[in-house]
Amino acid sequence: MASKTTIKCSDGKPRYIVNYREPDGRQRRKTFRRSADADAFAATVEADKLRGTYVDPVAGKVTFQRYAEQWLAAQTSDVTSREGVERALRLHVFPVLGSKQLRQVKPSTVQAWLRGLTMSPTYQRAILGHVSSILSAAVDDDLLTKNPCRAASVRPPKLDPRQVVPWPTERVAAVHGSLPEPCRVAATIAAGLGLRQGEVFGLSPDDVDFLRGVVKVRRQVRLFSDGSKAFRSPKGRKERTVPLPSSVRDALAAHLAAYPAQAVTLGWDTAEGAPTTVDLVLTTPEGEPLDRSRFNRCVWAPALADAKVEAGRDNGMHALRHFFASVLLDAGESIKAVSEYLGHSDPGFTLRTYTHLMPSSAERTRQAVDAALSCYTEVTSVSG
Repeated sequence: MASKTTIKCSDGKPRYIVNYREPDGRQRRKTFRRSADADAFAATVEADKLRGTYVDPVAGKVTFQRYAEQWLAAQTSDVTSREGVERALRLHVFPVLGSKQLRQVKPSTVQAWLRGLTMSPTYQRAILGHVSSILSAAVDDDLLTKNPCRAASVRPPKLDPRQVVPWPTERVAAVHGSLPEPCRVAATIAAGLGLRQGEVFGLSPDDVDFLRGVVKVRRQVRLFSDGSKAFRSPKGRKERTVPLPSSVRDALAAHLAAYPAQAVTLGWDTAEGAPTTVDLVLTTPEGEPLDRSRFNRCVWAPALADAKVEAGRDNGMHALRHFFASVLLDAGESIKAVSEYLGHSDPGFTLRTYTHLMPSSAERTRQAVDAALSCYTEVTSVSG
């Protein structure tokens, strides 16, 4: 049990010392100026030990940055994800929260930091998620009693209500025609199969079943911050099968006849990973794999300019993926099927992203109800 003793200091004033044992048996002591504070602390310590919520008062003195760096080093996520989190912490979190001790990070501290962020609401929420994960780990490590990010007073920024506006067919055709001929099939693959940019760059003829009319999406080419590249599984490590329309099949066959696939060897998952050799549909003139940085700067941007399409966030190559989704939904394809073809892990995400593109069901509703009630209305009119 915690015990309190009183001593007199050189200034003649009393001090109150609480002696107590931690759950692991270590002897600890804490000094107070007021007797009431000492009594309250002693009672709290014993109650926390009984509830199993005791946290070492000294433990929370580690700085947020030091603990966050330890947390990040222990993560098992892929290199690209860790690089993104490290960059977000370094640029947007450590300058404000980094020097604070964990125990000093209160809900009001988090809310004030959030209020100072100026990037998009989506990115703000992502960074808040990183901070919350770090503080949750600190709770699990018994450095904090609770995560301040989860307090009711911490209000995540509202998401950007901006909706996806798919390109019209005419714009897709204009940009496709403005691409250099060896790269045009990239637009065909993205718009006709819904592949992500890295998946387009990682496509091999071995992934294409021309006879059965399907494409296996097995890998992507990833570019790291140091300029190195690697093959990796598609996003979420989720391979998928996509139907191969005849128009895309013919374009692929013509491209491969004019520009045979080139064998490329890259590490798997990381540049230093297991060497993996793949025949790629698209490569540079030097036989190297395409990467988003060079392609966007040297190929995509000039094509947009030639097609008189404004460069910007909404007009990257990802716009062709949105076009693919809009075409399927307009044709009446189900959200579940579209989600599978796009490689989304959650059909709910697909629905939230593209629900505004789904054709109105008002007329189908009227026809369905009229058909269901036709017998009833006929009987009513006869009896009347």
